[in-house]
Amino acid sequence: MSQKGPIERYQQALKGRFVPDPAQERAVDLLQGCFEALQQGRRDVAGLYMWGRVGRGKTWLMDLFQSDLKCASRRQHYHHFMRDIHQRLFRLSGTPDPLTVLAKELASEVRVLCLDEFFVNDIGDAVVLGGLVQRLFDQDVVLVLTSNQPPDQLYSEGHNRDRLQPAIDAIQAQMNVIALDGEQDHRLHPGEVRQRYWLKSETSSPLAAVFRDQLNGPVKSGPVRLNNRQVDSLQHDAHQIWCTYDQLCEAPLAAAEYIELCDRFGHVLLTDVPVLTCERHLAAIARGTEDAARQVAAGDRKLPSLTARDNGVRRFIALVDECYDRGVPLWIEAEVPMEELYPEGYLSFAFRRTLSRLREMQLNRFGGGAF
Repeated sequence: MSQKGPIERYQQALKGRFVPDPAQERAVDLLQGCFEALQQGRRDVAGLYMWGRVGRGKTWLMDLFQSDLKCASRRQHYHHFMRDIHQRLFRLSGTPDPLTVLAKELASEVRVLCLDEFFVNDIGDAVVLGGLVQRLFDQDVVLVLTSNQPPDQLYSEGHNRDRLQPAIDAIQAQMNVIALDGEQDHRLHPGEVRQRYWLKSETSSPLAAVFRDQLNGPVKSGPVRLNNRQVDSLQHDAHQIWCTYDQLCEAPLAAAEYIELCDRFGHVLLTDVPVLTCERHLAAIARGTEDAARQVAAGDRKLPSLTARDNGVRRFIALVDECYDRGVPLWIEAEVPMEELYPEGYLSFAFRRTLSRLREMQLNRFGGGAF
């Protein structure tokens, strides 16, 4: 197995179509130091927390680092990691100090844990991470994290944020934190275009041709079972699924369903995507959600206005994230150009990442799990 390390891989990329970036170079130097310490078998190794806006190459740099490690390592999207953590904690119900037991389990499996898109927005996750992160450091697990936010802004408006504070303190004390600042959006570099986003036509659907060209086995219609939940579809075969926006984003689905969707299907076709903002506002926020917790904490104070589409927008964001992270092409037919999908609203910050990822999904290099 080649042992090139992040610096050599980064320099090779610069000889191709990648452009130099001072912030990336600083991050690569820190990653190289971590890489070399791990290769030498040292125990006291500081991980790296890379944060910055979309398109700054955080995920790519993390993958450069992880790809050549000799020691046991795992690279996961944050949602996948937390799903696994909650499942393990359920199995440890009744165990004294389950977080310490869990940290020891993880330490027996990996030396390095790389988590992409670290973005805490759930009180349950905040409580678990508040106790788990320091325990992982105590077990000499090295963390490499990417995020759109600096550590001190994680879960900044969340209910009972103090439950996450021990994790924030541990990250700041025991990891190198670096901002990948800069104006360059590395996802916008030229590449061979492969259209996967169309405006809806009154005459024919381009997704029908996409589905037909990728047929793999008998065509079925109706629901599929994902994570023990019935999910409706227009059509599906062994390799692809074609759904409406309402079926995948307005139905009460969660990240676990999208994870299994990408486990099972190599292509996702999504039709009837509407403009994702509307005038009608939510009369109430669903109980048990983070926004509902914030509403209780706020009392009579005014919170940002949510529209009736925002719950679906959250699911659309989760679907795009999962497809992007897994290299599963997402073929879309929508009412408006992608830049007009969510022009303003409560979820504008989160949707900027989604828009950037949708743009990158229009490149030929993305697809078939090869990206």
